[in-house]
Parts: sequence; structure tokens; C-alpha cells
Amino acid sequence: MTPTTLHYYIGGIVVAIVATVVFCRIARVDHDGKGVTIARFLSILLLAKGLLWFYTIFTDGPWRPSYGLPLYLCDIAVFVAAAACWWRTQLLVEVLYFWALAGVIEGIITPDLPRTLPNLLVFQYTLGHLAVVVAAIYLVVGLQIVPNRFAVVKVYIITVFYTAFTAFVDWSTGGNYMFLRRRPHSWSILNLFGPWPWYIAIAGLVALVFFLALNLPFWFIRAHERQTIPSASTTEVGRGYPLDEYQ
Repeated sequence: MTPTTLHYYIGGIVVAIVATVVFCRIARVDHDGKGVTIARFLSILLLAKGLLWFYTIFTDGPWRPSYGLPLYLCDIAVFVAAAACWWRTQLLVEVLYFWALAGVIEGIITPDLPRTLPNLLVFQYTLGHLAVVVAAIYLVVGLQIVPNRFAVVKVYIITVFYTAFTAFVDWSTGGNYMFLRRRPHSWSILNLFGPWPWYIAIAGLVALVFFLALNLPFWFIRAHERQTIPSASTTEVGRGYPLDEYQ
């Protein structure tokens, strides 16, 4: 990565951090629908990025099924994020939250940006990774669509099935989506997990640990709410509050 590209990339990260703070602040004090407007703006931005990815793939050289499908986690997460921001359903937000903060963020920390500016691939890589993480934090922190008590189990099962599907595509096309056949050329966290196929199994365990860690704050919040909800024996009307409303 050249110094110019590095400065551009760091500048993008700074803009993303500022945008996340501002968006979340607006949503938390929102009284006239600005929070939903921001979510839909992010959805349109993410969808535009997804379409830009297709444009880049088809114009950067001959299209090949082993290369030109949006099956890397960071690529498919863009479309998940666009859908989550537009519809804001519980499951979509949960998948986005865990995928973004346990997976996509690794692509931000160890970017694969070999090309110099100006370059469309550099722009779409930066926009895609950062926008997905911004959207995930905004929906959970800003709009407070928090993971429920079964979120880790649901998202992990979805992730396992998606990985199995991607492995089938790799086998069928000779591709390396999700880096299931070999590790990326640039350094990544997978380099710490040993040779193939062990790094895949270890990555699965590490992903589970990350999911549990990301869910830990909400586990504490739910535990605190259970302790503060009046029990049936202590309420004046003799009726307690259903815990499911808080989970």
C-alpha cells in the first residue's frame, strides 16, 4: 500500500468514526423520524456500493465464476447491511451485528489494498467495509435493535450453513471464496491459525468466541433487568412482568 493510499484509507476510517457517533447521537435523541431516515440513507449507500462492486468486477477483466461472485463475507455483508437498514428486522440486524464486528472489521484492520490511487477498487473496498460496520453499530447502538438471548445460536448456525454453501461453490468453480481453500496472499488473522484445513476449524471456534464476547454486554443488561423487574409476590396487583418483553 502506497503512502497516498494509506492516508486515504486512514481518512476514511476517521470519517466513518465521526459519522457513527453523529448518527447514533441523532437517533438516540430523535423525535421526528430522523433515525429511520438515516437508516434508509445507509441502506441506499450500501446498495449503491453493492452495485458498484458488480460494475467493478465486470469492467476489471473477464468475468469468472471463481472470482466474480459476491460470496466473501465482506461482500455479502454489504447486501445484508442494506436490507437490515431498510427493514430493520431483528434477525437481519443480529446477523449484520455479529458478521460486521467479528468478521468485516478484520478486513478493516488488515486491508488488502495493493493498488494505488486513483482506483475504483480501492474506493469500493474502503466504502464497503466501513459502511457495513457503521450500519451495524448504528442499528444496535443508535436505534437500539439489540440482539436477543438466542442471537448467538441463530447467527452461528446461519454462518455455518453459509460457509458450507460457499465451500460447495469453491469446489464447483475452483474459487477461494471465504478463503476456504487457501489463506489470502496478504497477512490476515488466518495466518495465526496454522495450515489448511486447521485454520478453518480454528477460525470457526474463534468466531464463536467473538460472537459470545459481542453478546456479553447485552447478557449483562438482560441479567440486570431480570433483577429489577418486580416479582409476582412483590407487586401490588399480584402480577409480575413477563421477562420475554425484556429479552
